[in-house]
Amino acid sequence: MSKPITTRQREILTAIVESYIATGEPVSSGALARSAFASSLSSATIRNEMAELADAGLLDQPHTSAGRVPSAGAFRLYVEGLTGSQPAGKQRTALQSHIDTSFAGVAGASALLERTSHVLAALSSGVGLAIGAAAATDMLEHIHFSRLAPRRVLAVVVTHSGVVRDRVLSLDQELSAVQLETAANFLNRHFRGWNLDRVRDELARRIAQERSAYQQLADATALWSHTLPAGGAALEPSIFIDGVANLISLPQIPEDRIRLRQMLAALEEKQRLIELLNAYVDAPQGSVRVVFDLDRKDPGMAGLVLIAAPARVSPASGEQLGAVAILGPRRMNYQSAIDAVGYVAQLLHRMDGMDPVTLSTQH
Repeated sequence: MSKPITTRQREILTAIVESYIATGEPVSSGALARSAFASSLSSATIRNEMAELADAGLLDQPHTSAGRVPSAGAFRLYVEGLTGSQPAGKQRTALQSHIDTSFAGVAGASALLERTSHVLAALSSGVGLAIGAAAATDMLEHIHFSRLAPRRVLAVVVTHSGVVRDRVLSLDQELSAVQLETAANFLNRHFRGWNLDRVRDELARRIAQERSAYQQLADATALWSHTLPAGGAALEPSIFIDGVANLISLPQIPEDRIRLRQMLAALEEKQRLIELLNAYVDAPQGSVRVVFDLDRKDPGMAGLVLIAAPARVSPASGEQLGAVAILGPRRMNYQSAIDAVGYVAQLLHRMDGMDPVTLSTQH
């Protein structure tokens, strides 16, 4: 925008955004004069202001004879305005009470994240997302190897925090079922309770000392080196997704069908969602972030909005970070979605005594 909008223009823009969220239809000046302003502003006055808002890039006109629809910039301004107008106490209390009830009896990082995705999807018109990274500093509880195909093995790692991770390994040499079982038994017997990043170092040390003596040690070393990424990095994070049907059920105009297919393909590729969340969620800042223009990061996300916050899901060590989010259409109840994401993140933070999250928007 070349210049700030006036107070009246902001009021008109807010009314347009809220009308569009409620109906999904382009908003005309006449309808706005009758509904939002009860004829306190004339249709001609509103039309002139809407023309200036359009020139500022805040309104789009899908068809020549149609009304206007808010642009991504308009939604961004609308969300920024929500920081100064919190919902009534009863609304917030009811939302938090509903979330508390939904999490009652849930224990363990994986169960918490899975429930999180379900709760956020149920509270919004979008997709609920929750990710949790199994840090290399977490401790090994149990590991199991299963042969899938020649030189392809499934590794299942269970950590002390209750996180279960599976990874398909591509090996340089074939290992029999007996060798796989022996390697798993060796790792479980000698390294249960060890930090995951220490296991590799200790295996390397032992193999250097005892290379000729222990074939099972060599097999275990080969498997473990494939199970954890090189350099001691974190295991691939888990991601829980719920509510895709919410997006599929939204009214779609014919030209949206290709974009919808692209979006669904993006949702099916979990790694892209993990990268999306990691790109926008700032754990040290600890804020709820509202991100528009996701198509800059991924064309398949065009027209969607990400509302996300970092979440700590390792009550014991406080080192296992994840994120919770709603991915939905621009037409959503932003106040409710922001409050839901923020409160769920606080629930997962609470055991670590972290500060309440705040709100920021991503331009």
